[in-house]
Amino acid sequence: QVRLVESGGGSVQSGGSLRLSCAASGFTDRQYSMGWFRQPPGKEREGVAGIHTDGRTIYADSVKGRFTISQDSAKNMLYLQMNSLKPEDTAMYYCAAGRSKWWWLLLLPHEYNYWGQGTQVTVSS
Repeated sequence: QVRLVESGGGSVQSGGSLRLSCAASGFTDRQYSMGWFRQPPGKEREGVAGIHTDGRTIYADSVKGRFTISQDSAKNMLYLQMNSLKPEDTAMYYCAAGRSKWWWLLLLPHEYNYWGQGTQVTVSS
């Protein structure tokens, strides 16, 4: 049973930084791509960043240059470094895992089979 547990969320002022972590367990092989999604209050879930099994990454235009996705495969950890945070980054952030075939699809929720419970990020102006 795949399990994803996010941590690292919190409240920060505009311009600040946070680092989200996702602890993954239960994988039977290393063929899972990983992604970060977020859901602002009253809005739909949106893709933030994804990392394919081949190492290629993709970012939403709204976070390019500010957020960095990375992973430590040996520790089964996924990270999202978030810098220059803005109030519009306020959302529940989710970690996800799936056997996506193509890296350019990693911002699409349907590419993922497993989801964490989320961690809240609040950015105040």
